[in-house]
Amino acid sequence: MIRFAWLQFRMQAAVALAALAVVAVALAVTGPHVAHLYDVSGIATCQARGNCGPLISSFQSKLDAEKIDQFLYFLGIGAMFVVPAIIGMFWGAPLVTRELETGSFRLAWTQGVTRTRWLAVKLGVVGLGAMATAGLFSLMLTWWSSPIDTAAGLKTGNSISFIRLGLVQFATRGITPIGYAAFAFTLGVTTGVLIRRTIPAMAATLAAFTFIQIVMPLWIRPHLISPAHRTVALTTANISGLAEFGNSSLTVMPPASANPAGAWILSTQTIDNAGHVFNAATISACRDSNFRACGAGLGRLHLTDLITYQPASRFWAFQWYETAIFLALAVILTGVCCWRIRRRIS
Repeated sequence: MIRFAWLQFRMQAAVALAALAVVAVALAVTGPHVAHLYDVSGIATCQARGNCGPLISSFQSKLDAEKIDQFLYFLGIGAMFVVPAIIGMFWGAPLVTRELETGSFRLAWTQGVTRTRWLAVKLGVVGLGAMATAGLFSLMLTWWSSPIDTAAGLKTGNSISFIRLGLVQFATRGITPIGYAAFAFTLGVTTGVLIRRTIPAMAATLAAFTFIQIVMPLWIRPHLISPAHRTVALTTANISGLAEFGNSSLTVMPPASANPAGAWILSTQTIDNAGHVFNAATISACRDSNFRACGAGLGRLHLTDLITYQPASRFWAFQWYETAIFLALAVILTGVCCWRIRRRIS
């Protein structure tokens, strides 16, 4: 049964190996150059002294000049998001529906192979292949981009989309793509077993996996570990600007240097002397965008900013937590498939 499952899967495995080989060659050719630019930039030795901003800017400018490196960096991020979805759609969804639509599953079940064993072998062979594909791709991409990620994490004031714990990089680094691939694959198999039609199952898999990829970083990941907090006293000299929210509230932004290096900033609240959330829109100069008068008025109020964030040091803790969540979901979906195959499909 294992040999038969491998024979059915060998074409997808060959395509995956070919794609990984192309990626490996491209990254192996350009990776040493990226590492060299980082080594000669002086960023590694400046971390103890701080004030790495000029060196990081110079390093990033050189990368921008190297169009191929910049192209590979963003292409790798995009591809790493797409790979688990492709696995779910093209490996997971057709795995059982193809057998159901052709009726070949009846022949398999009359050859002394139980339904549970038939499904377990298929899930095991293809599922391990999916996890290995995503894991190898992530390993290569993490190695190649580590100098760029390190520089971006050290630079203060970055958007959360460009730090290791943020919305983009986290899902394309480390071990979490393995969990995503396992989940996407079993999600595809489950939708196929429930819908019993390949094309609708593929569409449902893509929609469901995309939804999960949006929900996880926005509403679940920030709360997997209790966030840390930092307070910063605001003065006329260190106020960097105002941030407006949908409820006509203006938050006073602290200086970029107040943000912990590489941290994922979850929220920033301005607090007054009484400990209440302060709305800068109550100051007419701030409301009218008269920033000089606004800053002078705010500086006299002895305000503080409460920064809620996840430290960069928690990267691997989040990686393990999120991977465990998706592997657990994959196990649950496997159980659903087994129950459906044994009880409902004939």
